[in-house]
Amino acid sequence: MYVERVPNRGSRPTVLLRESFRAGQSVRKRTLANLTDWPEGKVEALRAVLGGAMAPKVAPLEEAFDVVRTRPHGHVAAVLGTLRRLGLERMLAARRSPERDRVVAMIVSRVVAPASKLATARGLCAETAVSTLGEQLGLGEPSADDLYAALDWLRERQASVEQQLARRHLHEGTLVLYDVSSTYFEGRHCPLARIGHSRDGKPGSLQIIFGVLCSADGCPVAVEVYPGNTGDPTTLGDQIRKLRTRFGLERVVIVGDRGMLTNARIREELVPVPGLAWISALRASQVQALAEAGEPLQPSLFDQRDLAEIQHADYPGERLIACFNPMLQAERARKREDLLRATERALDRIAKATGREKRPLRGESRIGLRVGAVLGRFKMAKHFRLTITDTSFAYVRDAESIEREARLDGIYVLRTSVSAEVLSGDDTVRAYKDLARVERAFRSLKTLDLHLRPIFHRLEERVRAHVFLCLLAYYVEWHLRKALAPMLFDDDDPEAARALRGSSVKPAGRSPRARAKANTLHTALGQPVHSLRTLFADLATLAKNTIQARTDDLPSFDRLTRPTALQQRAFDLLGIALTP
Repeated sequence: MYVERVPNRGSRPTVLLRESFRAGQSVRKRTLANLTDWPEGKVEALRAVLGGAMAPKVAPLEEAFDVVRTRPHGHVAAVLGTLRRLGLERMLAARRSPERDRVVAMIVSRVVAPASKLATARGLCAETAVSTLGEQLGLGEPSADDLYAALDWLRERQASVEQQLARRHLHEGTLVLYDVSSTYFEGRHCPLARIGHSRDGKPGSLQIIFGVLCSADGCPVAVEVYPGNTGDPTTLGDQIRKLRTRFGLERVVIVGDRGMLTNARIREELVPVPGLAWISALRASQVQALAEAGEPLQPSLFDQRDLAEIQHADYPGERLIACFNPMLQAERARKREDLLRATERALDRIAKATGREKRPLRGESRIGLRVGAVLGRFKMAKHFRLTITDTSFAYVRDAESIEREARLDGIYVLRTSVSAEVLSGDDTVRAYKDLARVERAFRSLKTLDLHLRPIFHRLEERVRAHVFLCLLAYYVEWHLRKALAPMLFDDDDPEAARALRGSSVKPAGRSPRARAKANTLHTALGQPVHSLRTLFADLATLAKNTIQARTDDLPSFDRLTRPTALQQRAFDLLGIALTP
C-alpha cells in the first residue's frame, strides 16, 4: 500500500490510499480509500508508517485533552431555573430584551454572589466570567453602564411587577405584614440620604428608610423607599393607598408593630377606611397604664392560661389580648439587672471624678451632662434618683420604680380590630408574631445573603431601583429556601413545630426533624446539612468545562461535570432538569 497524490486542474490534489497487484503479465493498482479530507500531518504520518517507519507512541488518555476553561454552573442553574419557574421574567416584560436579560442577570448575581455593578458586569463578560450566567442569558459583553441603564428600566416597571406579585400572593381578607428598616449610605449627594434613627449601629451615617410588605407567610410583595429621617408611622399611609388603590384590595388586615401602628395612625388612617383592620401591640407605657387602672389587667388573669382577652374604655371597638410568657419574664429581669449594674458602674466613675484631689469634676451643668449621657446610653433614668450639686454627685436605685416595672415582666398586650369570629385570640397572637418573618427578610436583605448595604448609588430613582432589585432577589431566595428546606438547617416541618408548641404565646420551637438535622448535621437521607450559602458553594462545583483535544484538527467541546448525589437532590427538590 502507498499514498498517491493525483493533481486536479483548478482544485486541490486528490489524496488516495492505493495498493499494487499483478494481473497476468501486468501490474495494476486499485484505490482503497480517499484521503483528500485528511489533514496534511495525518497523511504524512500514514505515508511514513507505510514506508516502514515505527508507528508513533500513543500518549496516555489523560494527556490527550486539555481543559481550556472551567465555569461554575450549578448554583446559576438552580437560581436561574427557579426564577424562570416562578415566571419572574414574564413579570418583568412579556418579550425578551437586552434590558430584561440584564435585570435577570443582576437578580441571579445578587442571590449567588452579591457585588457592585462593576464587579457584576465583569463577572458576566466572557473573558472575565466567574460563572456560566452570562452565556446562559446570551449577554455578550455588558458594561457597568449597561447595568445602570437596566436598573432605570426596572424602576419604570416596579409598579407593574408589584401588582402581579400582589395578585399572586394577596387576596381579599388577607393578612399583610408590614415593617420598616434602615440601611446606611455611602456618599453625600443623594436626596434620599438623611441622618435619622439608625438600625445599623451607625448613628452618624446618612441612611435611607425602606418599608416591605409581605404576605402572611413572609413572601415579599412590595417595597417603598423613604428619606433617612422619615418616621416609621408616617410611611403607613402609602401602604394603605398601595393596598387599596394599586392592588385593589377592599378587605385587608395590616399587621404592624407598636411603633408603626400608633394611636394617631390608627385614628387618622385606619379607622376611617372601611374594610381595613389591624393587629398591633400596646407600648410599655400603655400596658403600665392598664395595670395601674386596676381591674382590666391583673396577674390572676394568667392563673389558668397564658392568654386572656380584656376590654378598656380607652380602646373602644378593639379587642385587647393580654399574654404572659414566663421565659420572657426571666429574660426581662436579667436584662434589666444587667443594665442597672452597667449604669451604676458608669455613674460610679462620675462620682469618683467629683471627689478626686487633682482636677475634680465641678459644676452642676458639667456633671449633669455626663450623667445624662450615661442614662441616655443605657435607658435607665427612670430607675435612679439623682443628687447633683456643683461639687458632688450621688445616686440610689428607685426600688419602687423597679418593682412597678418588674410586676409586668413577661406581660404584653396585643390590640386588634378583627372580631373573634374571624380571628381567635391564639390566631391573633400568632399573626403578630409572624412579623418576625419580615425581620428575617431584613436580615437576608441587609447582612446574611443579599448585601443591600452599603448603598453607593447617587441618583434617587436608581437607589429605589437597587432596593427593588434586592427585593426581587429575596423573592427568588424565599422560594429557594422553601423548596430546599429538607437540605438546609431551616425547619421543613413547621406544622409539627406548631403542634409541639401548643400555645401561641410560648416561644417558637423547632420540629423533631429540624432538631435531628441540627444534632446530627445530616438530613434524613444521610447527606450533609447545608446553609443556603454553603449549598450554593457546593452547587458551584458542578462546572461547565471547555475541553480541547491536543490534536489541533479536532474542535473543542463543552461538558458538564457529573452531579453528586447531593447536587442531584437539590435539583430534584427545585424541579429543575440539568441540561448537558
